[in-house]
Amino acid sequence: MKRLLLTSVLFCSFLSLRAADITQITNAFKEGNVSSVAKIMAKGADVIVPGSAKKYSGSEAVAKLDAFFKTHKPAGFQVVHHADKKDNGFFTGEISAADGRFRVNIIYRVEDGKAVIQSIKIE
Repeated sequence: MKRLLLTSVLFCSFLSLRAADITQITNAFKEGNVSSVAKIMAKGADVIVPGSAKKYSGSEAVAKLDAFFKTHKPAGFQVVHHADKKDNGFFTGEISAADGRFRVNIIYRVEDGKAVIQSIKIE
């Protein structure tokens, strides 16, 4: 029994070492800090915001995200689900704002142990 427990703990420790650090992303969404989000977005990242069926990328994506944060000032952000694969991952979270809650889906790739945003969808 002890051997099984030790093996499980070691295996879980190994998996946690491979997981990308998404703290920078979650903190930026908690604060509604667009400049922090922009720094960790890939150049061709897609952004979809409420009220728009269009995907935006580049500087236009950052502008749309900024407009969203100005309209719906975040009061908090919570990760609901998170999954990593070898070189990429995703997570689903929820933004709490004065005017409601918004579901956020983020897809990222892993570069040097850090998450680089590929796609943001806010519903």
